[in-house]
Amino acid sequence: MDSIKFLYDHALVPADHLSKSIQVLEPLIKNAPSLGISTVVGNAESIAKVKELVAHKQKHNPAMMIVVGIGGSNLGTQAVYEAVYGKEGNPHFPLFFADTVDSDYIHSLLQRAEHALKNKRNIIISVISKSGTTTETVANFECFLELLKKYHPNTYHEFVVAITDEGSASWNLAGKLKFDRLAIPKEIGGRYSVFTPVGLFCLCFAQINIDELIYGAQKADTMSAAISASIIAYHYAHGKNIHDLFVFDSALESLGKWYRQLMGESLGKDGKGITPTVSIGSTDLHSVGQLYLGGPHDKTTAFITINRANHQVNIPKMDEFNTLVPHLQGKSLATIMKAILEGTQKAYVQNKIPFFTYEIPKKSACYIGQFLQFKMIEMIYLGALLDVNPFDQPQVELYKLQTRKILAHE
Repeated sequence: MDSIKFLYDHALVPADHLSKSIQVLEPLIKNAPSLGISTVVGNAESIAKVKELVAHKQKHNPAMMIVVGIGGSNLGTQAVYEAVYGKEGNPHFPLFFADTVDSDYIHSLLQRAEHALKNKRNIIISVISKSGTTTETVANFECFLELLKKYHPNTYHEFVVAITDEGSASWNLAGKLKFDRLAIPKEIGGRYSVFTPVGLFCLCFAQINIDELIYGAQKADTMSAAISASIIAYHYAHGKNIHDLFVFDSALESLGKWYRQLMGESLGKDGKGITPTVSIGSTDLHSVGQLYLGGPHDKTTAFITINRANHQVNIPKMDEFNTLVPHLQGKSLATIMKAILEGTQKAYVQNKIPFFTYEIPKKSACYIGQFLQFKMIEMIYLGALLDVNPFDQPQVELYKLQTRKILAHE
């Protein structure tokens, strides 16, 4: 297989600094296979359990799956799902993500699920929470569970899968309610969990080849991840505390949001942190392009591009439109997107804005898996360079505690 190309000619980092940074990271690079996130990739026992449970639940011939989770419990899954299928998802078996307590959005998902149930089509509810006590997840799950009980009063448990830490309160309750359960490895935090049952169960159900996903993850280039981390850390030390993931494919927007959580929760501690942003090419060139090129130079940028689109769309030859935009007739949209990307990068060079580029061969499970693992390893290296623990998120608990106090007095 080809590999993702990592190009950093315009990163604007002195070569001697990169060498010194790599030396600092050398112990981690040598031990990359034993890093916490790597130990779960390709775990045969876990994968076998996932596939067995998928086969069991498919006997119900479900029409859809509702993934009830938030943050690390669903962002990785959604990133892979949309990268492979596009924002419209898999028309033959869609996943829907209940990741907010927005009343109108959840109401629309409940209506969609009830429409399927009324028409004698089953649904599967996958409830995912590492702790099992996430407020939003518990609230949404109860709503969907009530719906299941309405149409399957005696067998509702057959349509639920709980994915959580073994031994957690959620794990024990799921056992009492006779839900099927899959365990999240206790050493793996939510934002690093896409290659555990958290991501694998739902993705396998959605007909994504999880063997290819894992194979790609195992091929991630740890040295390039170290260079990428070194570039970001260098510019952070020189006042650039914003890092923009500029994806030139709209299907990768959720991948950008996954990375936003990965960087935000991993590095934002002890008064340190890099603010992650996500931009969509070429759409956001018409909203924030002026800021990026003409505003403060406080950012580094990672461009993400796909070499081969799944489909080709050619512009018809209508010469009368040459008066509006010349040199378009007969060209493919992919050719135009490539020209826009190259034009953007040249503008960045002219303005001395540091950037690097990932060229992904195509939007397949294999290459998306490779990219996700690359970025998780990069984040561990960044934690070492910034001297922060990239695995915990203590301040996230603060809003949860305050929310529970408020709810207790309502």
